[in-house]
Amino acid sequence: MVEASFTRFVMAVERVEHLLRKTTGALNAAGIDYAIIGGNAVAAWVAQVDEAAARTTKDVNILIRRSDVTHVSEALRPIDLTPIEVLGVYMYVDRHRPNPWTGVHVVFAGARVRPDYTHPAPDPCDSVETNGFHLIELRRLVEMKLQAYGFIDRAHLQDMLNVGLIDDAIRDALPPDLREHLIALEESPDSDGSK
Repeated sequence: MVEASFTRFVMAVERVEHLLRKTTGALNAAGIDYAIIGGNAVAAWVAQVDEAAARTTKDVNILIRRSDVTHVSEALRPIDLTPIEVLGVYMYVDRHRPNPWTGVHVVFAGARVRPDYTHPAPDPCDSVETNGFHLIELRRLVEMKLQAYGFIDRAHLQDMLNVGLIDDAIRDALPPDLREHLIALEESPDSDGSK
């Protein structure tokens, strides 16, 4: 039973990497600006310092411009990804197995992910190219995680802190409200994030 569960876990990790690679490959081929964000972005940055400290994720998150949605949809159609919207979240899911939990979730550049956010999402030009895909710049990733500040976001931030990715230059560049979140996390790493 444990062996079967481990096999399924490995397959799930491989499925996410395959989805990431085929999505970014299609966007690269179409010349569309995008940036990988979320758990995959954290894992990519953390792994540059200590690959053993990188954690897995169940989906792919991309940052695109709203004006590029039609082009993105056209680029992803040949790889069987189709656009849907679930509870206000725009995403691309497998046409044959449309599971929102394992799709490509979209964040729109320049928009607030949630109404209570004080800062809009960055632009995909705030990215670096690595391993064949465009990865959101580290400072922008830290800002996005500090703004979201949910349980997994705090875990991701702690991962980045633990390997020394969040340095004084990043701290000094943060808006004051986000810097407060970072200070609170550093002072109480096991806190639930409530104020």
